[in-house]
Amino acid sequence: MITSTINLTHHFLIAMPAMADPNFTRTLTYIAEHNENGAMGVIVNRPIDMRLGALFERIDIPLERPEFTDLPVYFGGPVQSDRGFVLHRPAGQWHSTLQVGDSIGLTSSRDVLQSLASEGQPAEVLVALGYAGWSAGQLEHELAQNAWLTVPAELSIVFDLPPEERLAAAMQLLGVDFAKLSDVAGHA
Repeated sequence: MITSTINLTHHFLIAMPAMADPNFTRTLTYIAEHNENGAMGVIVNRPIDMRLGALFERIDIPLERPEFTDLPVYFGGPVQSDRGFVLHRPAGQWHSTLQVGDSIGLTSSRDVLQSLASEGQPAEVLVALGYAGWSAGQLEHELAQNAWLTVPAELSIVFDLPPEERLAAAMQLLGVDFAKLSDVAGHA
């Protein structure tokens, strides 16, 4: 028997309008890893009521780069929501980085934040608390239930657009207007 496997690493997941889980309603999630063991990623369009300056103060890292003080911190997902995860470009060399392709990394170690605070590197970052995770086969099941649309990720959407524009921009990669999506799923 041949089983077809999909790999959605470096893809966006776009929550369909009927998404029942409030953690994922109207979200755009970047998938950093997807394999036979499951999937993980971070929600990239849901800033929380915290700025980077306050986060650095809370974790005792002196922020020497004032240009980062007012950057938003994001709700990355419901798993380990007390831990920080940094989606960044370039990938660099950090203690605990999940390398995604050649240019992007998802890092959970403190050294990336220390470098950001003192040297302003990595140049492009999205700092999130928590991540989105799926066990083996769970994401595939949700895709079969029409919970998500998928599209190869375009990092300019994450790093160059304000968070409220990211979902619509990802939809446009598919040629779809989010406002016109039905919340009733169909099966062919």
